[in-house]
Amino acid sequence: MTQHPLIALPDARARGEHLGIASVCSAHPIVIEAALDLAKGHDRPVLIEATCNQVNQDGGYSGMTPAQFRAFVMAIANRIGIAADRIILGGDHLGPNPWTHLPADAAMGKAEAMIAAYAEAGFTKLHLDTSMGCAGDPAVLPEGEIAARAARLALVAERHRGDHMPVYIVGTEVPVPGGATHRIERLDVTAPEDAARTYALHRDAFVARGLSDAFSRVIGLVVQPGVEFDHASVLPFEADRARALSGMLRAHPGLVFEAHSTDYQSPEGLKALVANGFSILKVGPWLTFALREALYAADAIADVLDGHAPQGRLMTEMDEIMRADPVHWAGYYGGDGADPWLQRHFSYSDRIRYYWPAPRAHAAVARVRQRLAGREIPAPVMAQFAGVTAARTGDGLLIDAVKAVLRHYEDACRP
Repeated sequence: MTQHPLIALPDARARGEHLGIASVCSAHPIVIEAALDLAKGHDRPVLIEATCNQVNQDGGYSGMTPAQFRAFVMAIANRIGIAADRIILGGDHLGPNPWTHLPADAAMGKAEAMIAAYAEAGFTKLHLDTSMGCAGDPAVLPEGEIAARAARLALVAERHRGDHMPVYIVGTEVPVPGGATHRIERLDVTAPEDAARTYALHRDAFVARGLSDAFSRVIGLVVQPGVEFDHASVLPFEADRARALSGMLRAHPGLVFEAHSTDYQSPEGLKALVANGFSILKVGPWLTFALREALYAADAIADVLDGHAPQGRLMTEMDEIMRADPVHWAGYYGGDGADPWLQRHFSYSDRIRYYWPAPRAHAAVARVRQRLAGREIPAPVMAQFAGVTAARTGDGLLIDAVKAVLRHYEDACRP
C-alpha cells in the first residue's frame, strides 16, 4: 500500500526541509476548478476539504453527502484532466458541531455516522474536532474527554476506511470557523506545554481503544499561531511569538502543525508559517472573497461593454437574497448605519459565500457570465475593474482571481 502523500510533510520537517500544502476549504465549483487546474499545471497534489456543517450524512448546507462531494470534485477533475490520485480529500472539524443542541451521546452518534460516511467515501485526511460542548456538558469540556471522544470517532473511521489509510489531525486550539465576529487586537499563541499535553492525551485515548496504528498516522496538531481576521483587519503571523511553540516539534518528528484562519496573510507571513512548522495552511474565505470581487467586477465590465455605467445589479440582487434569509450572517454582522450592508458584501469573513449556491444567486451569476460569454475584454477595462490580470474573458477573470490567492500559498509551501 502506497504511503499517504501528506506523510511527506513531517518527513520533510524532520529533515530540515521547507515543505507545506494549502488546504482548500470550499465547495464552490469555480474555486475547486481553479485549485485543480493550478495543481495540474504544477504537477503537485492538491488538498480539498469539506467541513462538517457543509457536507455530512444529512447533506449539510451544501446539500451534499461525503460521497456526493467526492463525485462533485471528481467530475470537475475529469473535465480539467487531473488524475484522481493527485487529489487528497479531507474532512474538517469532524465531530458533533452540527448537533451540539443534542445531548452528548446523541450528538456523538450523529458524528460517528458522519465520519463513517467520510471514511467510506475515500476521504483520507480527517480532522477530529470534538472540542465543543453538547447539551448537558460542562461549560468547559475537559481535555481528556475531548481526546476520548476523538478516539471514539477514529475507531469508527478505521472500521469504515476500506483499503484507504487515512491520516488524522487532532487538537483543541480550534479557531472560530469563518473568522472572528468582533475586532481583534491580539491572540495568545498556544503554549508548547499545552500542545504537548494535547498530543499526549490523544495518544493515550487512541491506545486505550487499541488504535496505536491509527495514532501513528496522526500527522498534524491544530494550534493557535496567533493569526486571525475579523471584518476589516488581519492579525499577521509573528514568528518570534511562535518560536517556542515551533520548538515543540523537535521532540515530535512525525508531527507538523495545522494552521487555521490563515486567510489574508501576507506572502511573507505564509512562508514564515511553513518555515516554523505550520505545514498545513487552511484557506477558505479568502478564496470566495476574491471570487466575489471578480464577480462584481465582471458585472461592472458587462455593463461597460454594453455602453453604460455600472449599475451594480449583481450586488443589489445578492443583498436582497441575504436580507431575505439572514440565517448565515445575522449572528455575525452588526453595527449602525451602513455597517451591516458593508459587512454583507465586503467583510473578510465573507458570509456571502453561503448564498452563491441559492437558485436565485446561481441564476444571477449565470446571467453575468452569459453577458460576457464570447466577448474579449479590453485590457484598459479589465485594469479599471479587476486590476492587472492576464485574463481577457469573463470566466478567465473568475478563475484567475482564485488562482492569484492560491499562488501565494503555492509559493509559501515551496523552498
